[in-house]
Amino acid sequence: MERRTVPVTVRDGSGRLTTVERTLYTSRFGPVLSSGWSTETAYAVRDANADNLRSMNTWLAMGKARDLAQLRAAQDTCQGVPWTYTLAADTGGGTYFTDSSAVPHLTDEQLKRCTTGGAGEGPTALDGSTSARAWGSDPDAIVPGIHGPSHQPRLSRADYVANSNNGPRYTNPEAPLTDFPGTYDTGLRLGQRAQLGLRMIADRAAGTDGLGAPGFTLSTLHASMLGNRVLSAETGRDDVVAMCRAHPRPTATDGNEVDVRQACATLARWDTRADTDSRGAALWITFFDRRLGAGPPDTWRRVPYDPAQPLTTPRGIKGDDIRVQRALADAVQDFAARDLPVDIELGAVQKWAGIPLSGCTGDKGCFNVLEAGPDSGTGTPPAGAFGTSFLMAVELTPDGPRTHTLLTYGQSANPASPHYTDQTRLYSRKQWVPERFTQAEIANDPALRVTTLHR
Repeated sequence: MERRTVPVTVRDGSGRLTTVERTLYTSRFGPVLSSGWSTETAYAVRDANADNLRSMNTWLAMGKARDLAQLRAAQDTCQGVPWTYTLAADTGGGTYFTDSSAVPHLTDEQLKRCTTGGAGEGPTALDGSTSARAWGSDPDAIVPGIHGPSHQPRLSRADYVANSNNGPRYTNPEAPLTDFPGTYDTGLRLGQRAQLGLRMIADRAAGTDGLGAPGFTLSTLHASMLGNRVLSAETGRDDVVAMCRAHPRPTATDGNEVDVRQACATLARWDTRADTDSRGAALWITFFDRRLGAGPPDTWRRVPYDPAQPLTTPRGIKGDDIRVQRALADAVQDFAARDLPVDIELGAVQKWAGIPLSGCTGDKGCFNVLEAGPDSGTGTPPAGAFGTSFLMAVELTPDGPRTHTLLTYGQSANPASPHYTDQTRLYSRKQWVPERFTQAEIANDPALRVTTLHR
């Protein structure tokens, strides 16, 4: 190991500047952690991207690509994508998915015999005292120690590729990806959001989603993205309604019986959407969050997860489960404590700076993700809020791309700026910003301003 002392100038309690020194250690694998260090054992961190200076070259080459073949060549040549998936389409109608990120070259046998846990589930611990645990290499890898393009998950299709923050396997359920190393995400189970994303594609292809003839257009892309479907409600709302009709006074966590008849009627009338004007969505969100105390999902699901049915399980809710009944009683108590009617519109309680917000979390099955409690306030950002950020819908035409975008949190962090919430308001109203790609489109922009820089 190598030892290095690092001086840092800081202010002490009295405000005076003083120098504090810290000793850091590195090894041939990488930095050594201070935790877990003993006379026999030390942990070092090796990062496949530590020496990756290829990213800018990779992204520049990707940006210059004119079709999928050139995009793939750019990635295979530079091999500098540090961490993200790539999904792309071209004017020829082809689509492409890959995880071309820099990933440690470990064989499945090494992962099975030499690690403390599965790859893709967090840091993988290897015994650095033996070469049997050393990272390998591929002939087509640009540097030693990472997997080359021939081992990366990738799929080319003429219909579609899709990903909703899930593993590569079900990029397209018609052609599951299975032949890639375990150092990539090999997870089998799809979350509710990923399931909904694939359902939305299937429903649009069949024309069964109420949006018109089969196939995607720019307008149906808009409507699908911000349609605010809630998969957990589509598959479980009727179960909960049947439960509360059979048990109109369930017992809450505090031991009190709660009259849930009005809540039951609200859920029965609800359109199972998380739109700003949906009545019942706020109640469902609170109920679903309360059900977290009911244990792992498969213990309260009517149909548990089945590996043979990855796109449709788990689904439903066990109405005869006392924990589910308690969750609804607790939700009704929550609303009463905040003096809110159980049928309040979602946008009346889920908002930022007075702007109603749609959506819900991915575990509830919202594709349009928003993490914000029903009482998130009106003047400050919701506590812990995150979710849908940058949206882009693109149609590739012979005359160039037709593109609409949204930056949901606005273009400015300054509350005094008119751009602080301008696009948040558009997002609330499901309105998009048309992008100008050609010189003619840019010149015709009524808000165009030209700044000349003199050298």
